[in-house]
Amino acid sequence: MQQRSAILSVIMIAMFAALTAIGAFIKVPLPVVPFTLQIVFVFLAGCLLGSRNGLLSQIVYIGIGLVGMPVFTQGGGITYVLQPTFGYLIGFAAAAFLIGLIIERVETPTKKHFIGANIIGLLVIYGIAVPYLYVSLNVWLDMKTSWSHVFLVGFLGSIVADFCLAIVTALLAERLYHVFRTARSYKLLHEKG
Repeated sequence: MQQRSAILSVIMIAMFAALTAIGAFIKVPLPVVPFTLQIVFVFLAGCLLGSRNGLLSQIVYIGIGLVGMPVFTQGGGITYVLQPTFGYLIGFAAAAFLIGLIIERVETPTKKHFIGANIIGLLVIYGIAVPYLYVSLNVWLDMKTSWSHVFLVGFLGSIVADFCLAIVTALLAERLYHVFRTARSYKLLHEKG
């Protein structure tokens, strides 16, 4: 039983890593920071997989990209850490962990818990990504840019859409969470009987 659970965890981690990679290619091109649907799968990973496995799904995704697979929005490879948008990827891992942690601490999470967790996760993503974008542009890319410009392109340019995605994904996660929980309870009931 424990081995089956471990295998299922590995499959779910791999599946959410793959979904995040797919989300990177569903994008709306914007200057400097393209808008993608990766964040949907980050929210779902945190809500449905929990803190540990949600974090692991994003670490697997980032690791695959850093070893050279072109799974990021603009390719892959170890030098991707120098991309201005790499901070978003770090934020994805932190957000998936924190969202999962918030949901795990509630015995029966409701709509408000999922929405609140996703919004906090969204703030964590931007809290890491925007300073990273500023440092990246000003230090190693030597493109002197003001905080106001970075705030405009790195935050204001996509926060409204991401906020809407956080809410929609929370509503979806609430439904999926209960389906997964019901399926798990049904399986345990029949194994005992």
